[in-house]
Amino acid sequence: MTEIRTSRLLLRRWHDDDLAPMADINADLRVMRWIDDGSVRDLDHTAEAIERWEEEWDEDGFGLFAVELLASSELIGFTGLSVPEFLPEMMPAVAISWRLGSQFWGQGYASEAAHATLEFALQDRGLDRVISINQVGDNASENVIGKLGMVLERETAHPVFGYPLRVHAIDLTEFQA
Repeated sequence: MTEIRTSRLLLRRWHDDDLAPMADINADLRVMRWIDDGSVRDLDHTAEAIERWEEEWDEDGFGLFAVELLASSELIGFTGLSVPEFLPEMMPAVAISWRLGSQFWGQGYASEAAHATLEFALQDRGLDRVISINQVGDNASENVIGKLGMVLERETAHPVFGYPLRVHAIDLTEFQA
């Protein structure tokens, strides 16, 4: 089982008891504001998503980690790697992303988990490049992206929803673990 420990976090595969806390995160309008069309997700949608994320692990050898606090074993969201098939112009590519419950924002958890995920991409999965895609205006994600050392590669538009996107990238041979 793939696990990564940081000073405060455990990044791991998904467990059955992660469904309810992840569904709570997906039901928060503040969290979902910058995701797809901004709508919240219910328990059934969250269950389908977790199942899909686990399938991606099996198919691709990487995926979205459940992120929990080491101190309390509380699930705080996810971070990880995925193939951004919704943006064909960027293919082939692997993207890093994260989603944390709003009560965990502003504490450095997203940056800590994302940094560990980039190390995983380089050292364990042998990837040489990772991108990050965010909506223009999502300043919190832009801050995390900057802390990772990623640089703006292009601006584009979401192919379904039409809003502006920024694509940042990092060559993992230059990533400072």
